[in-house]
Amino acid sequence: MDNTRIIKRVLYLFVTAVFAGFIFAGSACQAKQEFIVGFDAEFPPYGYMDENGDYTGFDLDLAEEVCKRRGWSLVKRPIKWDFKDSELASGSISCLWNGFTMNGRESEYTWSTPYVDNSQVVITSSSSGIKELKDLSGKILAVQADSSALAALEGENATDENKALAKSLKELQQVDDYNAAFMNLESGMVDAIAMDIGVASYQLSSKGDKFIMLDERLATEKYGIGFKSGNTGLRDEVQLTLFEMLKDGTFESIAQKWGLADSVCLSLEDTTYIDGSKVPANAGDSQENINNTDNTDVQQEDETDAQDNNVVKAGVPKAKKMGISQIIKQLSSGLAATVAIFVLTILFSMPLGLVIAAARMSKFKIIQWIAKIYISIMRGTPLMLQLIVVFFAPFYIFEVSTPYSYRFYAVIIGFSLNYAAYFAEIYRSGIQSIPQGQREAAQIMGYNRSQTFFRIIFPQMVKRVLPPVTNEVITLVKDTSLAFALSYAEMFTKAKQIAAAQTSLVPLFVAGVFYYIFNFIVAFIMERIEKRLDYYK
Repeated sequence: MDNTRIIKRVLYLFVTAVFAGFIFAGSACQAKQEFIVGFDAEFPPYGYMDENGDYTGFDLDLAEEVCKRRGWSLVKRPIKWDFKDSELASGSISCLWNGFTMNGRESEYTWSTPYVDNSQVVITSSSSGIKELKDLSGKILAVQADSSALAALEGENATDENKALAKSLKELQQVDDYNAAFMNLESGMVDAIAMDIGVASYQLSSKGDKFIMLDERLATEKYGIGFKSGNTGLRDEVQLTLFEMLKDGTFESIAQKWGLADSVCLSLEDTTYIDGSKVPANAGDSQENINNTDNTDVQQEDETDAQDNNVVKAGVPKAKKMGISQIIKQLSSGLAATVAIFVLTILFSMPLGLVIAAARMSKFKIIQWIAKIYISIMRGTPLMLQLIVVFFAPFYIFEVSTPYSYRFYAVIIGFSLNYAAYFAEIYRSGIQSIPQGQREAAQIMGYNRSQTFFRIIFPQMVKRVLPPVTNEVITLVKDTSLAFALSYAEMFTKAKQIAAAQTSLVPLFVAGVFYYIFNFIVAFIMERIEKRLDYYK
């Protein structure tokens, strides 16, 4: 048996084993019902990444206990909060459970009963001189985009006092996340920031005395679990389990662990949902031994046991500071994702760009115009928008639900289609820069069109376009961070999550060093290739 046949057989066995593994893994995963929780991974203490690289928080602990009691498999899925509605509508997640404000959104989702009373508060520098809300007049206030704080100031249900306060501001600045808000405040770019009291307490616990929280509240609201509108069956199952946890003291223990015992408002007496429907009659009944048990005694016993075993942790949890080595270790998984996006995009976009360039120079006008329109769209619209279209189009256009793994494919497709348009124009300029006389000389020597292109034109084109191609390749390294739009956790997304949990800019700087080293290596390789091709001047 020759070497070729051996290699083919080994490859066949390898592919067969891989597919068998996928099938086995898929059947194993289907053994339990998946409960997919969508959350913002930059929202401590409700949901964030801890020093071990695990997603944790008050809401995720509650979800984990619900899944444990229901026999479900919990999937913690960090999402970009701006696209939460599309994630829920497309079936990518089962619910939104992340300090999700019910006020103003009552009719948009199927809600659980409220479980946390929340307030919107204002944080400012200790030396700012701002003591009351009225002192914000003429100041710059930062809030997270699409947040409850923004709704409290400019939403339809905002009070007249808050609307007047918003008008009195010099500027109401919207930022991407709470960590960015604190960065603006620390650097003096804004005078104050508004956010949820739970997040504010977490942030202040690690900031020392540099900042203060105003006593006045912008608004009060309630948190609930948001399900897709009409999904009452899943909502009821989760609701009943939460009531079980409330009766046996588990709910309160988790709340005390995260310093939120004073904020919880889940009540067995709250038997009517916000949409007017009733909680099932067996609300609060345990599947095993809660029936006919005195609620007060059970709760007191559980609390005592928890305290004896040091399970309950009073006060606001503080982030454990990570060293540079820990940050690098956590970023490594994101770096692998960044490298994968980069390599696959180059692999697909460069050949595709050559095809598009050929179409752009075609003698057939219709093909030429199709290529021109494609290039115009790809270069004239934001890459982030293109990624969103590629990911959500199957659901919104064809009503096809996609698996979670499609996020990665959507990222590669979006990047490849975008960069192919840029490479196509670079190739076209290189091809058209070759003097016509060389084509005529090749024809005289007996070369056909295909031989002329690949033996005469293409090698010279490669040499001429290498510098602009290098620029695009370097830009691609940095653009990989846009994968966060599809909640794909590449390196920059990981850095932002760690920075939010650590209340520090260090993870972002470490990520910046990674990007620089990556680009340095890419630039070095491209420069070496350029020198190898510099066979004449």
